[in-house]
Amino acid sequence: MGTEARKLQGEVERLQQELQTLKAQYHSEDEELITISDYILKRLEQLNVTSIFGVPGDFNMPFLDFIEDHPTIQWIGNCNELNAAYAADGYARVKEHSIGVVVTTFGVGELSATNAIAGAFSEMVPVLHIVGVPSTTQLKNKPMLHHTLGDGRFNVYTKVAEQITAAQAMIMNKAQAAAEIDRILMEAIIQARPVYLTLPMDLTTEKISAKRLKVKLPRTPSPNNPDVESYVIDEIMELVEDAKRDVIILVDACAVRHDVRGEVNDLLVKTQFPVYATPMGKTSVSEEYERYGGIYIGSITHPSIKERVENANLILSIGALKSDFNTGMFTYHIPARHTIELHSDHTLVRHAKFPGIGMKWLLPKLTERLSKFQEGASRIPVPHYKLDVPKESDDKISHAYLWPRVGKFFRKQDVIVAETGTSNFGVLDVPMPDQCIFVSQILYGSIGWATASTLGAAIAARDRHLGRTILFTGDGSMQLTVQEISTMTHNKLAPIIFVLNNKGYNIERHLHGLDRKYNDIADWKWASLLTTLGDIEGKLTQSYTVRSKSELDKLLDDEEFASARKIQLVEVIMDKYDTPRALQASAALTAQAAAGQL
Repeated sequence: MGTEARKLQGEVERLQQELQTLKAQYHSEDEELITISDYILKRLEQLNVTSIFGVPGDFNMPFLDFIEDHPTIQWIGNCNELNAAYAADGYARVKEHSIGVVVTTFGVGELSATNAIAGAFSEMVPVLHIVGVPSTTQLKNKPMLHHTLGDGRFNVYTKVAEQITAAQAMIMNKAQAAAEIDRILMEAIIQARPVYLTLPMDLTTEKISAKRLKVKLPRTPSPNNPDVESYVIDEIMELVEDAKRDVIILVDACAVRHDVRGEVNDLLVKTQFPVYATPMGKTSVSEEYERYGGIYIGSITHPSIKERVENANLILSIGALKSDFNTGMFTYHIPARHTIELHSDHTLVRHAKFPGIGMKWLLPKLTERLSKFQEGASRIPVPHYKLDVPKESDDKISHAYLWPRVGKFFRKQDVIVAETGTSNFGVLDVPMPDQCIFVSQILYGSIGWATASTLGAAIAARDRHLGRTILFTGDGSMQLTVQEISTMTHNKLAPIIFVLNNKGYNIERHLHGLDRKYNDIADWKWASLLTTLGDIEGKLTQSYTVRSKSELDKLLDDEEFASARKIQLVEVIMDKYDTPRALQASAALTAQAAAGQL
């Protein structure tokens, strides 16, 4: 869908919301008033937000008073704004059907958060960025305030936000406050992207009508054009018939981001078509499901999976996001003539594009039509991918051993966070138990994201009564955002943190500069870190260092460790140059691309 079409659709949705609100107002007898701050929080409460991340600053503190006094929403104070926005990102990924929220102050605070907001935009994660700004009088008169550039350009930060958020609202008076707040929240929900809201200090306590709150914000996109949708379904059915039921389903990130996980599972059950996932779609489908075959990453894929996917007569791709690392450096060998792609705002049937035909409404109707193929499709064998723990001659912890071994440690409903790079590539091949949630930042790839994101993920997991939160990160990445462990301790969270100590940036070494000093880092005493970062008396946390397979096995088999009752950090000593299979293959492809050989 083009930019103008999206704007038009957004305006239609806004007018529909206005009409519903007017109806609510018409039937109301008493005028209930509410502060703008409480209006925002009430809307967030309706969206099932229970935690807000951020750092206090003079321009946002009047709003923070309202957050701190709120009965159901908790303020999570972070060590810096970048970490806070990373945490909001992780929260939104695990707290499905909700959004992440980060609050910063004007200028210095919001710019610090910008990298994380850009990552949320790139990976389609709904995050509300609220910025406390100077008073409306100051915004109009533009005095030389602190946190400004000193040249009277008070809108420069908003211009930055316009590049990395789906919608922006700069509240300057109370008359339009409620409508503007609702507008950007709807954009965050429907587009699954971050949005930006400025709240002047003098408007935090201004009172507005609460009537709009009686109408909940819509969570689904506008319906498809029924005639075009019917035509598209007919076209798909014809291709499925021609494929003689040799159809596979490939599930990608946007199936989760755009809230069609339930529709996809219904499709799988009713059709029995074999299903595979991409790296960004990992755990969007239960990896214990009998018709699930594994992860497809182009040329990097395990040979048996690669052959099955690429030789299928027809591929039904759901929510594809074809980035370099997600496609094995663009090595998908799937011709368009054998592919149907369902997206949030359009559908591709081979070479034909149908704008405005989104998968949220299309999938249920398509499922009903495709269900007649269930009997034939169920007879197509789907070998269940396994990753056995290898028997190696030495006791050193290798990547070939580590990842299948920790795979045996995973349990149902665990939330597993992997840092960009070594950890992410290592864990991709590991089959995960039913109802696990895998969280990673494969597209944007900002190192340091995972540690701070784990804070938000762990809070969301606690809200949802999920299992353990387990982080895998490298020593280099951990050094960027390690401070947020203190916030985890302060909020009584209990993640298990595996730090792979290979004395530097392993992924960078294998992409370029294997022996360059710029890929080395200063070593830390990791086992002493937790007492520094919050656990002053050493009673709330536990640290370990494992240097061998036998030490690793003993720890993973320990029930007290596995119960995750406190924060636990495990330093895993590894060879400086050892690396996972998938990362080796990706690095080789990257080198070929750089040399113009791909």
